[in-house]
Amino acid sequence: MATITLKGNEVHTLGNLPSIGSKAPDFILVDTDLSEKKLSDYAGKRVVLNIFPSVDTDTCAMSVREFNEKVSEMKNTVVLCISKDLPFAQKRFCAAEGLDNVIPLSAFRSDFGKVYNLEFADGPLKGLLSRAVLVLDESGEIIYEEQIAETTHEPNYEKVTAILK
Repeated sequence: MATITLKGNEVHTLGNLPSIGSKAPDFILVDTDLSEKKLSDYAGKRVVLNIFPSVDTDTCAMSVREFNEKVSEMKNTVVLCISKDLPFAQKRFCAAEGLDNVIPLSAFRSDFGKVYNLEFADGPLKGLLSRAVLVLDESGEIIYEEQIAETTHEPNYEKVTAILK
């Protein structure tokens, strides 16, 4: 279990994120048009997995906005924004914010949180995904991982963009 905090209170995830240098496990998530997307659909591209509890929280919403602006303009790079929000909520949020450089994907019917060990195991957000970022190279190898220590904090955008340059 990874120990992190939520508003200063200790909570736990199911385990630790997959390690740098390992191949990212494939997954099936749901796009806003209800089609299924796999990690393997993005083979040959650099992939940023921006993972968070819910787009309906300020910090999660900010991370989607920031990655839409910062990383999505990089060549051969896609940003997958992953939560257990329903695809309808993700689509509504991105449309209202004018965000079209990120790909919102829902894990609402997936074992993604268990496979990546980032599902909350306890606390008020039990069952949701903890805030984390993984960056994958073109071959699907993890080249950066960050389990955010305090759930209400944003990811380190500078480190993510630096590794992609």
